[in-house]
Amino acid sequence: MAENALAAETRTATGKGVARKLRAAGRIPAVVYGKGAEPAPISVDPTALDRLLHRSGAGLNTLIDLEVGGGSHQVLLKALQREPVTGAYVHADFFTIDVTERVTVTVPLHFLGKAKGVELEGGILDHPVKDVEVECLPTAIPENFEIDVSEIALGESLHVSDLVLPAGVEMKTDLALAVASVVAPKAAVEEEEEEVAAEEGEDAVVEEGAPTEGGE
Repeated sequence: MAENALAAETRTATGKGVARKLRAAGRIPAVVYGKGAEPAPISVDPTALDRLLHRSGAGLNTLIDLEVGGGSHQVLLKALQREPVTGAYVHADFFTIDVTERVTVTVPLHFLGKAKGVELEGGILDHPVKDVEVECLPTAIPENFEIDVSEIALGESLHVSDLVLPAGVEMKTDLALAVASVVAPKAAVEEEEEEVAAEEGEDAVVEEGAPTEGGE
């Protein structure tokens, strides 16, 4: 098996009842689809999937060799739904890719250091943007973007335009968007209150991406 191989089984039945039985048997429902192809219902072992994602270090951007029906498909995760309390995987969407064609993916930001505006000026580091969208070949997807915040003074910001892109990677997120700022404590509290108010009433299901197969 390839290093990032994941075994899957085809399934013909769908729906909540089938999904419950799969999870009780130690598997989760999933779908795989591609350009111009209808979603094909499958099931996978959530433990094997979790192990693969953690081993790769690339999270949802891990290039996976999905082995199903006697064949192998190179796929990326389009969506991964979790149970909100335990964090257990409950559904996965995979989409097939061509490694010679560019894809648009979301890459997380990793913040390093302690801003001088925090240490010396009593400010608070605000980084509301957790990830950015880039376009590149599937084999060139960055695991993350590291951002050194140590030189940010009070009232200063780093923007998407400050990120260093590897060769062949094109930024799709607005370059003017601030990814890290040092703000005065009062401004930070007001912004946090606004974020909490905006989040009220959101769906309890923890979900990464947008599922294509509902009702499971």
